[in-house]
Amino acid sequence: MKLLNFKKMANLADAYRGWIEEALGAGGRFRDGKRSESIAVGSESFVLMTKEKLGIRAKGRKLVGEDGSYVLRESLAPYNSILGHENDVLRPENIFLWKNNP
Repeated sequence: MKLLNFKKMANLADAYRGWIEEALGAGGRFRDGKRSESIAVGSESFVLMTKEKLGIRAKGRKLVGEDGSYVLRESLAPYNSILGHENDVLRPENIFLWKNNP
């Protein structure tokens, strides 16, 4: 609650209820990638404060402005850079012919 700047749980519950009603009223019944794929979403000051409070855990995260709001997200590493060498065995030239026994 401290991170969200709410002093009482009841205040957080009221705010959350309002956020949900607002989202549902605005046609928010679909997945919003910026909320589900980001560490923090909101005003620039909120996202910067969140990044600061995360400290070393926010290292490498980027602040990105989108549609009048800001998000804190991890940089997207290309898939090849993570598992490229491990995927070599999956290449088409590495075909193993199996014997099918009836």
